[in-house]
Amino acid sequence: MGVISALMTPDRGTVVRWAWASVVANTLIVLTGGLVRLTGSGLGCPTWPRCTAESFVPHRALGMHGVIEFGNRMFTYVLVAVAVGTLVAVWRWTGSSQPARRLAVVLALGIPFQGVIGGITVLTNLNPWVVALHLLLSMGLIAGSVLLVVQVRGSVGTPAPARSVALTRLTFAVLLVVVYLGTIVTGSGPHAGDADSPRNGLDPQVMSHIHAAGVYVLVGLTLVTLVALRGTAAGRVALLLLVAELLQGTIGFVQYFTDLPVALVAAHLVGAAILVATGTRLVLATQAGDKRRIARQPSSSGAASSSTNPQR
Repeated sequence: MGVISALMTPDRGTVVRWAWASVVANTLIVLTGGLVRLTGSGLGCPTWPRCTAESFVPHRALGMHGVIEFGNRMFTYVLVAVAVGTLVAVWRWTGSSQPARRLAVVLALGIPFQGVIGGITVLTNLNPWVVALHLLLSMGLIAGSVLLVVQVRGSVGTPAPARSVALTRLTFAVLLVVVYLGTIVTGSGPHAGDADSPRNGLDPQVMSHIHAAGVYVLVGLTLVTLVALRGTAAGRVALLLLVAELLQGTIGFVQYFTDLPVALVAAHLVGAAILVATGTRLVLATQAGDKRRIARQPSSSGAASSSTNPQR
């Protein structure tokens, strides 16, 4: 009853926690989906929306692969619960803004859409391009969830010169390209999700080098961004992004030279989600303008107080 009561009459803290739950849940589905592929369980349930032609649940003949794939499908319902809880909390909070409410709707609608894309991956025998789309949609939901966290917290970006703001956006754009290149590398590699599933036909060694080149560019841009934003709150986010990139790059190199062990590939997937989340936060941590202009703007806390005034 405590959870329901807090959801029906939420304060800012409750809404922020639900928004963070959305970030975490969408990151976890990246991990569980990756484990389905890495264990060769992508067709553990050989059809969709049923697990088999006769049943929605796996039977003994499907073995452990069926259990793993079915477990991943069931986790979608956890995602649905979190999305619905977030939607209700945002809409019932009196301090909520229209952009936050619209974003909560988009995030909630993204979950069933993601489920349909997952079904298409099964029906296309784990086509690597569709699998990549499945992952990229999750990354989009993670970015949107981070945006929601920032909106409901009422955070204000660090005042920064226009060129610094443009630099953060360029860094984020390159980050997205690097993540996309990573999906292409995956589509050319050995972890197809099933022994009979197709690959994209590209040379995995060549694509790995192209992906690595993108990483070098990303790290360089992040370093420049860090220097441009030094001494600010946004600069601390840039530092966090740089650390995440270096850790992710280390995992990437080790997994490449150790023939892609499952544990490292899974860690690399989670690392990609963390990069997208941190990169999104960096973009939102800056805004063009000078400190005097920002200082004249009403504070987010003041806006929230006005919105909760019962006389309004």
